[in-house]
Amino acid sequence: MKRIIVSVTNDLVTDQRVHKICTTLFKNNFDVLLIGRKLKNSSSISKEYKVFRFKLLFRKGFLFYAEYNIRLFFKLFFLKKDILLANDLDTLLPNFLISSIFKKKLVYDSHELFTEVPELINRPFQQNFWLKIEQFIFPKLKNVYTVNEEIAKIYCNKYNVNVQVIRNLAPVLSNLIINKTLAESIKGKSKMIILQGSGINIDRGAEEAVEMMKYLNGFILYIIGSGDVIKTLKSNVIHMNLTDFVFFKDKMPYESLMEYTKIADLGLSLDKNTNLNYTLSLPNKIFDYIQAGTPILASNTKNVSHLITRTNIGKVIDSHNPIILAKAVENIFSNETQYNTWRKNLKDVSKELNWENESKKLIEIFKNIE
Repeated sequence: MKRIIVSVTNDLVTDQRVHKICTTLFKNNFDVLLIGRKLKNSSSISKEYKVFRFKLLFRKGFLFYAEYNIRLFFKLFFLKKDILLANDLDTLLPNFLISSIFKKKLVYDSHELFTEVPELINRPFQQNFWLKIEQFIFPKLKNVYTVNEEIAKIYCNKYNVNVQVIRNLAPVLSNLIINKTLAESIKGKSKMIILQGSGINIDRGAEEAVEMMKYLNGFILYIIGSGDVIKTLKSNVIHMNLTDFVFFKDKMPYESLMEYTKIADLGLSLDKNTNLNYTLSLPNKIFDYIQAGTPILASNTKNVSHLITRTNIGKVIDSHNPIILAKAVENIFSNETQYNTWRKNLKDVSKELNWENESKKLIEIFKNIE
């Protein structure tokens, strides 16, 4: 049985892409070890596959990445391994070095255009540091996949490397029955809007979603997850007197999250075209909404708008103005025929765009690893 060591920089609790991949590999007779980190507030985890989490001195910034990468290098050095799977650029260097030293197979999963994230585009020194690592390693890679065709083309053209695609599709829900007790306690007679994700950061439209609630009657907004702007959002809610209409839930296990997603009447995805990464993204939440049967209101980013328009499962909007967003929400629920069409189409789309189908491509990649 071949052993795959998978590495990420998060605490493993809510990373659904990595969990889906590790579970799929484990069920296809690979010995999987997932390595991440443990924070003071990290939940306990129990997986079918093996997990290990570093307890680190530093939580963010250069010292965190330096400590993590050094610790990961020595951990990988002494472990039995056949295949190394690096997730994103911030784990790639130690995996590349170990694969070179021990002549082991290396697979790279690029979750995004790492050097184009908002946290880096206005910080040229940090951006250039990561770009140098990417430029040094990427042309040497033989086994690479990413989250969509657009990002794959960029990497392929830039580094002349074959980049395959494994999308962030959600698994088919085994239970689509809505928890009526939960729905009644949360919604009552209101319509529920949801914005979920583990990266609710700047330029993802969350601030405008909160302000939008000033102009809506009969609606509530649930923001579920984590991110850099959560603290600001909570402050805005208090300042705007919206505490009865906007509610926050910390990141939670996927099964619990989807109980909220299923009872939501509308899912939001409001990324802005301020950076190439968001312009080309296909966020996890889009596919969560699809599997939950929740119609979508999305900003006009390239891949998301194309998917929603092609499948007719929601509305694409060009503006982030809170008043215009509120009017769009009102229009959605004033057109019952259109809304019911979206709900019907979501059922059909969920049968095609799901992890059970996508994972077949993943297995082919690992069967034909170079």
